[in-house]
Amino acid sequence: MSRFIPVRETILAAAIAVLLILIASRFSGFVAPSNLVNVFNDTAPLIILALGQMVVILTRCIDLSVAANLALTGMAVAMINVAFPGLPIPFIIAIAICLGGAMGAINGLLVWKLAIPPIVVTLGTMTIFRGIIFLISDGKWVNAHEMSEGFTGFPRAAVLGLPILSWCAVLTVIIFAVMMSRTPLGRSIFAVGGNPHAAVYTGIDVGKTQFKAFVISGALAGLTGYLWVARYAVAYVDIAGGFELEVVAACVIGGISIAGGIGSVGGAVLGALFLGVVKNALPVVNISPFWQLAISGSAILIAVAFNAQSGRKKGRLILKDAEATP
Repeated sequence: MSRFIPVRETILAAAIAVLLILIASRFSGFVAPSNLVNVFNDTAPLIILALGQMVVILTRCIDLSVAANLALTGMAVAMINVAFPGLPIPFIIAIAICLGGAMGAINGLLVWKLAIPPIVVTLGTMTIFRGIIFLISDGKWVNAHEMSEGFTGFPRAAVLGLPILSWCAVLTVIIFAVMMSRTPLGRSIFAVGGNPHAAVYTGIDVGKTQFKAFVISGALAGLTGYLWVARYAVAYVDIAGGFELEVVAACVIGGISIAGGIGSVGGAVLGALFLGVVKNALPVVNISPFWQLAISGSAILIAVAFNAQSGRKKGRLILKDAEATP
C-alpha cells in the first residue's frame, strides 16, 4: 500500500511504455529525449496537483476546487508582481503556497467542523474562488508585458537539462514518497481512509487528518498557480478551467481508490504521466485534442470498474473462507 511502485503501478508503467512505442511507430521524433523532457515538463503541474489530490482522496474526501485555487492564486501573485515587480521570487512563491494553503484550510474546516460532504464543499468553493478572481481583476487579463522577467523566467530556467518547473515536480514526488511511507502523517492518512472507526481507537483524529490533507492539496495548488501563470505568462478568470477532471483522472487511473485508504505516490505520478503522454500525442497522430476529455472520462470509468471488480473478488474470497470455517 505504501510501496512506491506496487504491482499495479508496474502494469501502468508498462502500458505507458507500450503507448510510447505505438506513438513512435507513427512519429519517431516523439520519443526523442528532448521531446520527452518537454512532455514531462508539460505534465509537471498535473503531477504536483495529483499528489495533493491523492492525499485528499486517500482520506475518503475529494477536492474539486484545485483548479479554481490554482487560478485564483495565479491571478493574485500575477497582480502582486505587477504592483511590486521587485519582490523576490522566493517571496512570491511563499505567498502562493500560503494563499493556496489558506483556501485548502477553508475546505478542510468546512468538512471537519461542519461535517459537510467534501464534494459539496469543494463544488461551492470552486465557484466562489472563480468569482473572487473576477472581482479582484475586474475580468481583465494580466499579460506577459506586465509581468517582470524574473517572474516569468523562473519556471523556465533550465538546471541540468530540466526546467525548474520539472524539478519542482520531481522534488514534490520525493517529498511525498518520504511523507507517505516514513512519517506519522502519511500513516494516519492511510489509516483514516482504510478504516476511520479503527483509526479513532488508535488515537488518530479523523477530522484533523482530513483537514491537513486539504491544506496540503491547497498549498500544492497555490504553488502550481504561480508556476502555471509564470510559465504561460498570462492570468485570467478561466485559467485551468476543467483541469480538476484531469487531476482526479490521474489519481483514479493511478490506482488511488475513491473509497480511500488504497493508493501510492508512484500510482498518482504514473496516472498523470499517462494523461500527459496522451495529451501530447493526440496532435501527433492527428486526433483532435477535444478527445482528451473523452479519453480522461473513459479512463476514469475503466479504472473505477477495475477497482470495483477487484474489491468484489476479495469480498467473495473472504466470504468463502468464512463459510469454510467450521
